[in-house]
Amino acid sequence: MSERRKNLTASRQLNFPFEGTFDEVLADSDRFVESVFSCLESEFLVLPKGTGFIDYPVFERGYEALKQATSGFMNISPGPLLGATRDAPISFIVLRSILGFSPPEWAYVATQRSGTLVSQGFVRSLDRKIRVAPLTPLRDGVVNSDRFKALLKTACQFLTESAPDVGADKIHRLDKADTKTGAEGIRTLAGIGVPYAMLLYERFLGRPFAGHRDSVSELIGDNLESAIEDVLAKSGISYRKTKRAERIPGFDQTPDFIVLDEFNPQVIIEAKVTEDDGTARDKITRIQHLGSLSLQGRSPNNPKYEVIACIAGRGFGVRREDMKKLLLSTRGKVFTLKTLDRLVECSRLSEFRTRK
Repeated sequence: MSERRKNLTASRQLNFPFEGTFDEVLADSDRFVESVFSCLESEFLVLPKGTGFIDYPVFERGYEALKQATSGFMNISPGPLLGATRDAPISFIVLRSILGFSPPEWAYVATQRSGTLVSQGFVRSLDRKIRVAPLTPLRDGVVNSDRFKALLKTACQFLTESAPDVGADKIHRLDKADTKTGAEGIRTLAGIGVPYAMLLYERFLGRPFAGHRDSVSELIGDNLESAIEDVLAKSGISYRKTKRAERIPGFDQTPDFIVLDEFNPQVIIEAKVTEDDGTARDKITRIQHLGSLSLQGRSPNNPKYEVIACIAGRGFGVRREDMKKLLLSTRGKVFTLKTLDRLVECSRLSEFRTRK
C-alpha cells in the first residue's frame, strides 16, 4: 500500500506537503521534508535596527566624552563619570560596554557592592531611554539619584581593580584585554589601540551582534506575523491575534493566531522564527502539543481544529527528523514565507474567506 500511495503522490505532482492529503504526506514524508527545507529562508545576515539602535559615530562620541572627562582614563572616579554621562548619556552605554555587563548584571553587582537597591527595571528603563535619545542630557533627578550614583561608583571599583585569580578552570568576566589589569589596561588600549587577535578572540567569546539580536528578537518574529496578518486580512478572514503571555481558556499554551476566535477555534496558526536548531526543536515540540490538544476526545480524521505552522529561519532546516515530526503534527500544513501566498487556498482557512 505504501508503494501505491507513493505512485498516487507522484501522479498528482505534489510539490509541498500542504497540497496533498495526510495519507500522501505519510507516504512520502522524506521528499516533503526536503521541499520545506528548500524554501526556508534565513534572515540572520540582515537584522532590523529597531528603535534605539546606536550607530558607531554616536557611540564614538560617547567614548570620546568619557575619555575626555577622565583625562584619558587617568581619573576613573564617580565625579568625572557623572558629568560625562549626564551631558552625553551615550557615555553610560560605553561604560557598560567596557564593563562587559548586561543592564541586569550591572544592577545586581551595584546592589551588592553599594548596599543601595538598584532594580533591574530601573537600569533596563534607563538603558532603553538613553539608546532612544543618546545625546539628550539626563535630568538632574536621574543623575542625582542614589541608584544612578551606585551604578557609577560600582563601575569605578570594577574598572580600577585587576581581574582576580579564580583558578585555572574558570574565567572572570573582567579578564578582558582592557580590564584585566584595571585602569592601566584601559589607558594602554585607549592610547595604542587594541591588538587585533585579542579583539577577534573577545568577539568570538561574545558573538557579533548578539546583544542587538536579543533586543530586536520580537521585531524579527513580527515580520512573519505581519505577513500572516496581511494574508488573512486580504481574504477577509476573521481572526484573533493573541498577545504575549496572554492566557486563553481551553489552551494551556497560547497560540499565535486563532481563527475564528477563542470561543470557536477552527484553525490555529503558530508563527515561529529561529536561526538555531536547538530552539527549533523546542518550537516544534510546542506545535506538536497543539496538535495533540486538537485530537483530545476526537478521532484522527476529525480534530477540534486544524493546526498550521508558519516557519522561517535556518534553524528549522537542520534536523530532518524534527521537520518530519512537524509535518505529522500539522498533517502537512507547514508554510514558509515563500509559500505563504498559498496559506488560505491549501488549508481550512479557505472555508472562512469572505474576499477573493
